[in-house]
Amino acid sequence: MPRIFDSLLARLAGIAFALAFAALPAWASAQPAEPLSPEMRAIEVDEHKGSTIDPELTFVDHTGKTVKLADYLDGEAPVLVTLNYFRCRVVCSVQLNGLADALAELDWTAGDGNFRIVTVSIDPNETPEDARKKRDTILAALGKGDDIDWQFLTGTSLQIRALSEQLGVSYAYDAEQDQFAHPAVAMFLSPEGKIAQYLYGLTFIPRDVKFALIEASEGKVGSPMEQLYLSCFAYDPTIGRYGPFAFGMVRLGGVLTALALGGFLFVLWRRDRRRSREESSWMQLPFVKRDGEPDPMRLEHEHEKVSEVTK
Repeated sequence: MPRIFDSLLARLAGIAFALAFAALPAWASAQPAEPLSPEMRAIEVDEHKGSTIDPELTFVDHTGKTVKLADYLDGEAPVLVTLNYFRCRVVCSVQLNGLADALAELDWTAGDGNFRIVTVSIDPNETPEDARKKRDTILAALGKGDDIDWQFLTGTSLQIRALSEQLGVSYAYDAEQDQFAHPAVAMFLSPEGKIAQYLYGLTFIPRDVKFALIEASEGKVGSPMEQLYLSCFAYDPTIGRYGPFAFGMVRLGGVLTALALGGFLFVLWRRDRRRSREESSWMQLPFVKRDGEPDPMRLEHEHEKVSEVTK
């Protein structure tokens, strides 16, 4: 019996060693050949909420016109900003298409007075023609026509770097792969250019986009009901999205209860007022009861009043 047991253990050990040895090449090939450079390791977002971007930063739009960021800060509508580059076929395309998908489900449209969008290329070698082509592709995916206030800008390395540092978004160029590494994030600015919110990811929840725009607008866009609904959610910085807020839910429940109670009391008040008006009208008819029949007592009473007057 011990020999059989020892033999079984030996076979199991051999099988385990063989499997481990076979998996070793695959494991080794999965490891990075070289460590990441310090620049690539520095790709991150350092949120600068409350800071204001420089409105004098200058870029060139997709039509070839020289513009300033101040041209998009009108003091009325918030601005959604993304940093991408237009020849990117992976992260940027996925993120911009994901944003277009979310915006397609909104009842707002960029340029309708509620918000506008500015996408800035982080590649100083890209041209207005690159921006125009990318804009055409994204607007086609959005499916709301060409009259959309979504600007695609290019600029010099100095202007791009200044904007990215003000937003707290770092990026780096990988010469070996000939591409830029950057985080997938959307920034929301107030109508005056103050950084209000960050949303992360390659795709976006339409509700979160609207919440961020309402929050960035500082009360200038969004109906009272939408702003009340926003109070039921809180921004979770750990995931970069909005989640249910317990106290807000309780507050919304209290408001709805108060509205229901107020409506009920209003109905009662209207009914009592109507009844009082009917009784007042009936009292002005001296010889008629409520059922419409003559009232002998009131007839006699009126007759006595007439007799006293004629005496």
